[in-house]
Amino acid sequence: MTPFSALQSGINITNITLQSTSDVRANETTIIHIEVPKGVFLFLCVLSLVENILVVVAIAKNHNLHSPMYYFISCLAASDMLVSISNLVETLILILLSYAVIEYNEPMVKMMDNIVDTMILCSLVTSLSFLGAIAVDRYVTIFYALRYHSIVTQCRVVSAIIGIWVASVACSVTFIVFSDSHIVILCLIAFFIFMLVIMLGLYIHMFVLARKHSQIIRAQQRGVRRGFSPHQAAAKLRGAITLTMLLGIFFLCWGPFFLHLTLIVSCPKHPFCREYFKYFNITFFLRIFNSIIDPIIYAFRSRELRKTMKGIVMCCSL
Repeated sequence: MTPFSALQSGINITNITLQSTSDVRANETTIIHIEVPKGVFLFLCVLSLVENILVVVAIAKNHNLHSPMYYFISCLAASDMLVSISNLVETLILILLSYAVIEYNEPMVKMMDNIVDTMILCSLVTSLSFLGAIAVDRYVTIFYALRYHSIVTQCRVVSAIIGIWVASVACSVTFIVFSDSHIVILCLIAFFIFMLVIMLGLYIHMFVLARKHSQIIRAQQRGVRRGFSPHQAAAKLRGAITLTMLLGIFFLCWGPFFLHLTLIVSCPKHPFCREYFKYFNITFFLRIFNSIIDPIIYAFRSRELRKTMKGIVMCCSL
């Protein structure tokens, strides 16, 4: 079972799918498989799932973390959970099929393939969207500090969260329904590039002018209502750095997948492209790595979140 396996029907490539458990056919181009014991991969999926659940619970429990940025981070963690759950389900089914615990059934395989692909696509779209939302939140925090609470209201934050989830689910289902068309791939690539350009523009602007803006805030020495102190301004810039790390990890882990999609559209029969297609399975491990490393970044960069997560783990271990 592989994401966008249907989109690759026009390419002469073999991927490991649930169907391949019963029928593996060699083509001109054969995927080079990086063998990882299913038990190890299953452990990584569970670890990722537990980590991200811990993040969501910690943010919900600690009222000091009830801010727009952490609301978006909790949604980002929920998005990573979709990757964990989809890979967990896929691995479990493969194990059950390999031990003949369940019988191979083509309609069931196709249905499960569509469900897993939809979850992965939904995770991809929501991750990009919430990274963009966090970038906008950091931008407003740094450059419109004195008006932040009037711009980023709770109503707008909730509306943005609901809108992103609804739109992401709708887009994911649409992509799977029309997966035979390359237009779907082009739309996904265009969305990826658009979000990349927007976020890079915001982050470059933030870091170029952040120091100057911090000086302006520092000049507001006497308690301006709803203003931020220099210490708070530094904390907001620290938040921007945290999200820059998350953005870098995301593009590092998902970039090869988008390059794969780009090559499918642009040069499916070129020798270089066909050689690159052989390593498609690497994207599985990169996605899980992204889901595992994100919670570590949250905890490493936020003392409050780290303290809360530690408290939850200690309570559960008693």
